[in-house]
Amino acid sequence: MLSKKEKYQVNLVWAIGIILVWELGAFFLDKVTNDPMAAVKLPYLHNIIISISQNFIELIGAAGLTFSRAVIGFALGAAIGFTLALIMSLSKIAEKIALPYLIISQMIPVLGLAPIIFTLARDMNISRIIIAAYITFFPVSVNMLSGLNSVENDKKELLYSYAAKKKSIYYKLMIPYSLPYLFAGLKIAAPMSITASILVDMLGSSGGIGVKLLYSLYSGAKDVFWGSVVTSAFMGILSYGIVIVFEKICIPWRKQIT
Repeated sequence: MLSKKEKYQVNLVWAIGIILVWELGAFFLDKVTNDPMAAVKLPYLHNIIISISQNFIELIGAAGLTFSRAVIGFALGAAIGFTLALIMSLSKIAEKIALPYLIISQMIPVLGLAPIIFTLARDMNISRIIIAAYITFFPVSVNMLSGLNSVENDKKELLYSYAAKKKSIYYKLMIPYSLPYLFAGLKIAAPMSITASILVDMLGSSGGIGVKLLYSLYSGAKDVFWGSVVTSAFMGILSYGIVIVFEKICIPWRKQIT
């Protein structure tokens, strides 16, 4: 296990390394190969930072719109996935019936499903929420179910020997035991829900970071485009970080391995 200071140093080295590799790559395309499309393929990182600072208000407003809808969909999908996992854990018949359909549901590409959802919902905000929930519920449900099924029978039998009811067993043993599995699913789903919400933006929304990406790409505003790309990346990192914070709050007894 690394100490906090060592983790900070490792993260700092990674950050410096990424910046150097990015700047060297941009320099290579621009000055060495003299690629006329260098500014589009890989602009200098400092130019992207300048673009973000110049368009900060617009980018934050667009990102906030997309992020807020994604969070609502993420919370809804997490609740659905958690509930489904409990139902499948309580009933093996329900698990055998539902699990194959859950897997099949994930075979539908989000890029193909998003227009269908938008046509049915006829509201961009609702479509963002539905797609984010759709992306979220499956990894949450599968990981939570794995956690519930991994509880040793000896532990359950011990509680049964004390005449504990099934509700108490789930509340005091199985759910707490499964929390690391639950948060593993949440950490997978959080950035994916942001990506899904951005995809919905591109279907014709009047706002959102996906719209900034699309319009800047077609208009040739390369600096705005890359600024939007970096902003989108930070949204995914932020969503992951929020889940990490909640994990530390909900599972204080578990050491974080990062």
